[in-house]
Amino acid sequence: MANDHEQQSAGSSQRLQKIIAAAGIASRRKAEELITEGRVQVNGQTVTELGTKADPAHDHIRVDGKLLHGPERHRYFVINKPKGYVTTASDPEGRPTVMNLVKGAERLFPVGRLDYSSEGLLLMTNDGDLANALTRAAARIEKTYLVKVSGKPSDSALNQIRHGVMIDRDTQIRPQIRPRNGKDSDEPEAPSHDKVRRSTTRVMTAPARIRLLRDADNPWYELILIEGRNREIRKMFEEVGHHVEKIRRVGYGPLILDLEPGRSRELSPEEVTALQRAAQGKSTRAAKVDLPTRKMPRPGRTRPTRPNDRPTSPASRSESRPPRPARRRTGR
Repeated sequence: MANDHEQQSAGSSQRLQKIIAAAGIASRRKAEELITEGRVQVNGQTVTELGTKADPAHDHIRVDGKLLHGPERHRYFVINKPKGYVTTASDPEGRPTVMNLVKGAERLFPVGRLDYSSEGLLLMTNDGDLANALTRAAARIEKTYLVKVSGKPSDSALNQIRHGVMIDRDTQIRPQIRPRNGKDSDEPEAPSHDKVRRSTTRVMTAPARIRLLRDADNPWYELILIEGRNREIRKMFEEVGHHVEKIRRVGYGPLILDLEPGRSRELSPEEVTALQRAAQGKSTRAAKVDLPTRKMPRPGRTRPTRPNDRPTSPASRSESRPPRPARRRTGR
């Protein structure tokens, strides 16, 4: 009987990070950090070794002292992240986080990131297994962005982006400080944008697809990537000599952005199934983004005003507004 109980227990045991992710506490990767930081206990014993298994039906598992009550109902939301929000659960600087944009749902966590200055489509869920599968490099999920660039990149610069660009692995490019009057001078030279200290670790970006959407002095491009390195788009254009003014993600695998800034909605069962297929590599391509039929906003589809908004002329609004993504077509 003892052997039968041990075999049954072994058969129902799972890795701790999987149990934590299924309970909606954090993604599996974050759950691994919780374990190594000593914030997880099993039957009163602190566990810090990755790979430790437990039985969620019989073992008492606590995270930061709180007992897990089994897996939560999986929820899937998409939000339109505005500029000025950070993609974290909390921010030490007190900036608003994307957690404030989904109300009344189970505890969710973002899948991937959009930096503070970027905006657009962000997936949030408590399904740790799907989140982990979507963010694996092997999944090669296509992310579609609208990118406004300062100045017009040359054809050779765009071809560099298409074939891959060497970028710094660092989070940001730091200014290089040099003596103004030679080695013996204590007076530093002022940092400049084109004088940077390169990281000792450089990586090659994956090939990308890019096409012009709106021609102007500061044009808009559609850019499709299959990876999501930190500040990757900004670094890619910096490497070819152009500053990125705006970034909006409008597609993530089969999902298309269809919300006003700051709004959220729950995914349909069909959309969840499409995401699961994309995570398995069966369907990764996002829908195509087309040029807008008109530059002025549609009646009744105005953007909420903000305290720092300044009135602009119609010409300047059409210049700064990104092209509107095409509506998803159903059927042929």
